[in-house]
Amino acid sequence: MQERRDDGTSPFAEELERLLRKRGLSWRRLSDLIGYTPSWLSKIKHGAPPSAELARKCDQVLEADGQLIALAAATGGPVRLAQLPAAAATFVGREAELAALAQNLASAGDPGSPQIVAVDGPPGAGKTALALRVAHTVVEHYSDGQLYVDLRGYSPDGQPRIADEVLEEFLTALGVQIDVIPAGLEARAKLYRSVLADRHVLVVLDNAADSQQLQPLMPASAGCGVVVTSRKRLGGLAINGDRRITLGPMTEEESITLLRKVIGTDRAAAEPEAVRALAGRCGHLPLALRIAAERVATHPHHSVSLLVEELAVEEERLEALATDDSVAVKTVFSWSYRDLSADAARMFRLIGLHTGQHVRTGAAAALAGQSVVRARRLLDRLTGVHLVEGLGSDRYRMHDLLRVYAAEQAGAEEPEEQRILALRRMVDWYLHNTYAANHMLAPQRHDPTLEKSEFDIEVADFDYESALEWCEIEMSNIATATRTAVEIGENVAGWKLPAGSFNYLHLRKRWTSWVASHEVGVIGARRAGDPYGEAWVLNNLAIAYRELRRIDEAKECFQQARALRIEIGDRVGQAWSLTGIGFIGFDQSRFDAAALHFGEALDIFREVGDRHGEGIALANVGDAYRCLRDYDRAVDALEQALRLFRDIEDRYGECYSLVKLGDTYSELARRTDALDCFDRALETRHDLGDRWGEGEVLHKQGLLLHDGGQPELAATSLRAAFEIFDELGDPRAADLRELLSETGGAVSFSGN
Repeated sequence: MQERRDDGTSPFAEELERLLRKRGLSWRRLSDLIGYTPSWLSKIKHGAPPSAELARKCDQVLEADGQLIALAAATGGPVRLAQLPAAAATFVGREAELAALAQNLASAGDPGSPQIVAVDGPPGAGKTALALRVAHTVVEHYSDGQLYVDLRGYSPDGQPRIADEVLEEFLTALGVQIDVIPAGLEARAKLYRSVLADRHVLVVLDNAADSQQLQPLMPASAGCGVVVTSRKRLGGLAINGDRRITLGPMTEEESITLLRKVIGTDRAAAEPEAVRALAGRCGHLPLALRIAAERVATHPHHSVSLLVEELAVEEERLEALATDDSVAVKTVFSWSYRDLSADAARMFRLIGLHTGQHVRTGAAAALAGQSVVRARRLLDRLTGVHLVEGLGSDRYRMHDLLRVYAAEQAGAEEPEEQRILALRRMVDWYLHNTYAANHMLAPQRHDPTLEKSEFDIEVADFDYESALEWCEIEMSNIATATRTAVEIGENVAGWKLPAGSFNYLHLRKRWTSWVASHEVGVIGARRAGDPYGEAWVLNNLAIAYRELRRIDEAKECFQQARALRIEIGDRVGQAWSLTGIGFIGFDQSRFDAAALHFGEALDIFREVGDRHGEGIALANVGDAYRCLRDYDRAVDALEQALRLFRDIEDRYGECYSLVKLGDTYSELARRTDALDCFDRALETRHDLGDRWGEGEVLHKQGLLLHDGGQPELAATSLRAAFEIFDELGDPRAADLRELLSETGGAVSFSGN
């Protein structure tokens, strides 16, 4: 609940009042500017929680730089975050560094400045392990939790995380609704700083490329702490010298302690000099030490001294080839790699070609051309010798250095045509699983045709929940696979991957991934010389721009898509682009223009005999007439749409029409007819398993009951809508929480 003052006001209302005075505006004038009634704003003035949309409009009109959105986001109280990965179980040493960092982070910061500590050093030195250990040590000083991101500053694919995208993830984690997060780096950074202004959050920014990547992610609150890691000493950050630590190799005693922890005290005590020599061969670097120790542990019948001799021979071989200063680490990699079976070694080098944040077993199986069962067995072997790390949920990841080494081995041992073939199999695995998951999320939508795969890949049998979870976890990899497809010339897959992700992107409003993946998809379609695909992706991109309120760009993309579709004679595509242009008319309150464009789409759908499209167009025409207050024509068009959908047994279309007809009856004060429409739509959507659709209808039904003076029935519908939207992660859940609270709690609910 948003905190109320003793006089009934709230922090949001106080800040709104201050900004109005500053700009010489009245509450009534604000009502005109944002399109909310004076009576509604009176409730806000006296402490009622604002909706996300109201906060966004006020913030925009009053140029509040995200402050009002941030206050609205805090309505439900600070979100308790716990994003830190687990600390390394075999962490040893670094006691002086750990104590210094913990002391700095536990002390109070200066006003307007967070506590910042930075750890730099060469790859393999254990920077991330130290950062996570110190972060877990000081968590009690940050009562609102922790944010964590791997910025992939030195990822093998040369694609560090984009600050814009990271801010989107951080803001949603902090409780800001996705549909009010502004577009643009500067606007998001301002909102991020505003949300953290009164919170105590520890932010861990791991593996940074440079200061430019970090600057937008820095809080401006003394209550926050920041831990930064990077391979280089970063300038441009306000960090005192005693808060910077350059992490080099471990001491000899620390190295021996780590080895003893893995190989066992008795074995280490039996050959102390050999263990000391092994530590030296590893350059006293934690990454190399852990891998070498595991190699020793897996050969219990060999003496440590014999294994050290093998390592020395390998080091001599590599020194002759070395072109950098990482020979100690590469020696240990090579030593362990050569100890693998042929199948495990091939799996290791091929997953080095996968440049995403993690690799799922199915993707690894596709890369290697193996069954999933066999691939999982090989990945578990690689995990056992610390060449990959298991993440749970059938996922694995590699340290950046290991990935580079694996890719080098693939380049040396796999012919180019085999590497390309492996990547083609991987892209196809992502493509077919993306289609399968997205179809389950919205089976009523038509997707571009997908040919049967030429490869023997496993496609998951998704239900709604598993499809949504898969997309949530794999979206970054889908974007990476899209780039890979275009790079290797699989340009059709390069546009079908983002097109096939549309249902998830539209549901979850993942703006940055949506726009970025579709922009690459446009390139893929153009390289393929495929105007059909280009138009499809442009149309999807236009929808993203429209929802981001980048109306001019949306209109341009819709028009480009329409022009391409006219050129190739894609009449159905033309009609859908016209539909998009019609929705732009809605956004600009040009309902007459919207009705004309929907009418053009209707003519085309009738011409080509697309009855589903005809029904959608009729429903849209009816909705435009409703907005024009031409209710007779609105009802006529919507009833035509309803009859058509019943005739073709299109139950999704039937619901689409019923909801709009219910809205029209609501405006005509025909409450009984409106509720009947909503009841029928709800029943059908429940039968179809359309969870989001159920939530939409329950929401409308609840509002109508509330306005009709039936608060208990209204609260029942709104509570059910809340539970669905909360389950799906839809931003409407927060609005409904506020509305339920405002109605006096006629029905309690347990949402967090």
